[in-house]
Amino acid sequence: MSNDDQLKVRQTVSKQKSFKELTIVRNIIFWIDLVGEGQNENAIFASPFNEKEAFPQKLTSKKYNIKNNFHGYGGKSYKCIYLKNNFYLIWIDQITKAVWFQIFKEVASNCRIQNKYLDSVQEPRQLSKSIDGNFDASFIISEKSLLYGICEINNKDYLFSLNLKKTKQDIHRIKKFKNFAGELSSNISANLLSWIEWDSPFMPWEKNDLFFAQINLDGEITKIKKFSDKLINAEKNVSFFQPYWISETLLVCSEDSSGWWNLLFLDVSEIDNIFIKKRVERNLIEYGAPQWVTGITFFSGNIKNLFCLAKKENSLIVEEYKDLEFVKEFSTPFTSISDFSVFRKKVLLKGYGYDFLGIVFEIDFAKKVLSNFSEQIFFDHIKDCSKPETFWFKGFEAQSTHSFLYRPLVENFRKPPLLVRAHSGPTSCFDGSYNSEVQYWTSKGFFVAEVNYGGSSGFGKAYRERLNYKWGIVDSYDCKALALELIKSNQVDSEKVVIFGNSAGGLTALNCLLYGSIFTGAICKYPVIDLKDMHYNTHRFEKDYLNSLVGNYEKNHDDYINRSPINYINKIKKPILLFHGKEDQVISYKQTLKIQEILISNNNFSEVVLFENEGHGFKNIENKEKVMQKSQEFLKNILNI
Repeated sequence: MSNDDQLKVRQTVSKQKSFKELTIVRNIIFWIDLVGEGQNENAIFASPFNEKEAFPQKLTSKKYNIKNNFHGYGGKSYKCIYLKNNFYLIWIDQITKAVWFQIFKEVASNCRIQNKYLDSVQEPRQLSKSIDGNFDASFIISEKSLLYGICEINNKDYLFSLNLKKTKQDIHRIKKFKNFAGELSSNISANLLSWIEWDSPFMPWEKNDLFFAQINLDGEITKIKKFSDKLINAEKNVSFFQPYWISETLLVCSEDSSGWWNLLFLDVSEIDNIFIKKRVERNLIEYGAPQWVTGITFFSGNIKNLFCLAKKENSLIVEEYKDLEFVKEFSTPFTSISDFSVFRKKVLLKGYGYDFLGIVFEIDFAKKVLSNFSEQIFFDHIKDCSKPETFWFKGFEAQSTHSFLYRPLVENFRKPPLLVRAHSGPTSCFDGSYNSEVQYWTSKGFFVAEVNYGGSSGFGKAYRERLNYKWGIVDSYDCKALALELIKSNQVDSEKVVIFGNSAGGLTALNCLLYGSIFTGAICKYPVIDLKDMHYNTHRFEKDYLNSLVGNYEKNHDDYINRSPINYINKIKKPILLFHGKEDQVISYKQTLKIQEILISNNNFSEVVLFENEGHGFKNIENKEKVMQKSQEFLKNILNI
């Protein structure tokens, strides 16, 4: 491209706003932020695209706790649909356990009064009665004023509808799914629906099915068709990601039959004859991610202006397509992107980097563009930041395994102590994004290593499947292998090596202490320590996850025992610091209590810290500060520094 090409980018910064669940509809940006001082009251806000001086307009005026708890982990909690020249705003409220909606119209720019961009056409209306269950926010509205959605009641998922002209109504259950369903979407006229389904013993990123349904004028299903093709999923397990309609008859998604989540364009002109319009096969590029939460977006726009996100090696790229043809690829300075949405050539996203926190960007691709627009983005970088270095090493069975290394910013030691981090999931990954804890330790002279052990996402299907039936083995081996590699290369102090792990990473960390003498100690938050208990007591979404990670419980009972640190805690003589929240619904804090006495009796420096008001993942700032304070004291004691 010529040097004259330029991409117009404006950074949106606010110290008061967190900008959660951003989306652009027409020329209006919507998002969620807290209101008041509590954590349980929030509101939906709006502001015009690319208007620097615009002040946010609060749209939801009553007290709501707008949140999605679908399948335990939730996701997007509202949706805005532009229909009949109005904005239909639909949200999930946890106070009433119901679906609400409100209609707005856009105020002409020359008629705005006091930063009011949208006028209420209809006051907030509670559409559904309260349910003992969870709603997803992948809502659809038909021309007949019916709202479609997916809900979870009594451990079953349902496709339902609600009449937009009624209030506090019983949900009308259209279809009962065999087990799990999600990612509901439709064409423009909403006479064709699509969704994905999965069933035990699979997780959605291991195997799911893509379905289409024909809807009649009364809002009932007349025909359902499962997509099957001999080139893709007829003979093997495939995961479909984000089915998304780009026209009345065309749908884009990604699927991993090639070993990577690659683009697939389907023609659904006839539901009985769905065929592949175009398929894009590219190795080493991922157009998708494990579907832990709903509403993850990698594609947005329409057939004339379609933009796609993809992970390419250690970076993220944005691709532009027009009429299904590839137009351009844009490299980005981001390590991670969330809240990706498009209107025409206007792109909204929240970008993260190794030296900056999540920042909202509004990008106008209608202007001339530059293939690499990082030089055009101006914002304050975090000073004195340790940059992640990609490092590949030989992990389990000598397979090439990825990690990020963060070198100390100061020389406080003859050789720096090593802190090894094992991520949660365990199908998650470290992406090199700024982490305040990592940077805190490097500022104190520590060497930090983040291990993307076998099973991590972002490196293809085969890499993810390394952990199949070997959780507690491959992950721990990889962490130990990296530590040994850094010790052998004389980069760190072999006598001062500590492993960190949260949730699934806690199991990895504790097993590292059980089998090997490399690590001096461990620091874990809400760790998995009992696979048998997890099999019987975890929530619905993860109930069958252990089938692939460990194996069928009845057939592999011994593996569940042998890989559970709780059964061998007496053998661990190394100091351990544990943190757990009493409101944790994924892993009960009572499991941590079971080993507290043994841990403390085995080593003077071991400690268990419980928080009354925390769940699976800590949110309270004071509690986070206490974690860092306790961790610093712990390291000072066990490393004699």
